[in-house]
Amino acid sequence: MLPTTADIVIIGGGCMGASIAYHLAERSVGKIVLLEREKFLAMGSTGRNAGGVRYQFSTPVNIQLSNYSVDIIQRFQEIFGVSADYHPLGYLFLLTTPDEVELFQKNIAMQQSLGVYDVRFLTPDDISRLAPHVNLEGVLGGSICPRDGTADPYTITQTFATHARNRGAQIETDTNVVGIETQNGRVTRVKTNRGEIETRVVVNCAGPWAAKIGAMVGVEIPIAPLRRQFFNTDEIPEIPRNHPFVIEFSTSLYFHPEATGLIVGMSNHHEIPSETYAIDQAFHLETLERALYRLPLLENARIIRQLAGLYEVTPDAHPILGQARDMQGFFICAGFSGHGFQHSPGAGKVMSEIILDGAPKTIDVSMLDLERFREGRAMIEHNVV
Repeated sequence: MLPTTADIVIIGGGCMGASIAYHLAERSVGKIVLLEREKFLAMGSTGRNAGGVRYQFSTPVNIQLSNYSVDIIQRFQEIFGVSADYHPLGYLFLLTTPDEVELFQKNIAMQQSLGVYDVRFLTPDDISRLAPHVNLEGVLGGSICPRDGTADPYTITQTFATHARNRGAQIETDTNVVGIETQNGRVTRVKTNRGEIETRVVVNCAGPWAAKIGAMVGVEIPIAPLRRQFFNTDEIPEIPRNHPFVIEFSTSLYFHPEATGLIVGMSNHHEIPSETYAIDQAFHLETLERALYRLPLLENARIIRQLAGLYEVTPDAHPILGQARDMQGFFICAGFSGHGFQHSPGAGKVMSEIILDGAPKTIDVSMLDLERFREGRAMIEHNVV
């Protein structure tokens, strides 16, 4: 039964909502209710992503979120008793212009200064030894961090949710938020298809739909849903299971081992905001053509699945973390622009601190507030895949 009151209501049952519910419940803060409109958790963007985790970002705050979060993912079995299916393949970025080489050399220096000790620059000969089947025509260099890799978003989300529930949090699926009431500049009530919940704290973890939730309280959130699609192949015997996660930076083409085959995808830089999961067949062919160029072995593979998900994109490719200045009790944790899953442990931790303590303590994410856009403090994350 849906409760009529709660101390904290979390909207969205993906990796962010589950992580925040867990970190709040760990501190025994009262009645926590997580609302998910689908029948099961992790059915939105969390369940439709390629599962990448990495340290190679271009801003200090994203690197620090990775330092904390990927460490948790690596030690998931030790902490929670469940494997996160973490595979340290290494993200291998292919760089094809002098400007990219210069940018990544600066990024590597910054990453190393922040504790990513094993990231390094690669020459084309280095890359050839790591990925001998990749066509390196036009590649001037690259970078790799061996601890970058993949993990399982579904398991991580469900584990956070289970531990939150075990600590008293209530998780309600099939529950669609249809409105939020406010009074004197503060949230007071969440309205759903199953009833209403009186509360003084709402956490917006709605991902690609975060702007719609913000509109319910008159808060403009610059997050747009953008379709991203990828496909799986059947077995490619020549590609070992520990083959690096390859990314051609200029096009965002990527491929990495998944089961016995590969996951292959590429961002469509001409995509317009929408909520569609339909496959754009013309762009699929464009992706396939580019993938065949970089990995000719794909010619012998069969495509066994095509899938589309939604990125939750902000103007500076950073998430929005914190309370909205214009609406007391309304917190936002969304807009990760394609790298949310891997940062969910850290984001859940700092959001629990922002909500309960008034400021982040574990990682300084204060620069990721909503107000940065109106105040001109946005900073661009360049390493978006």
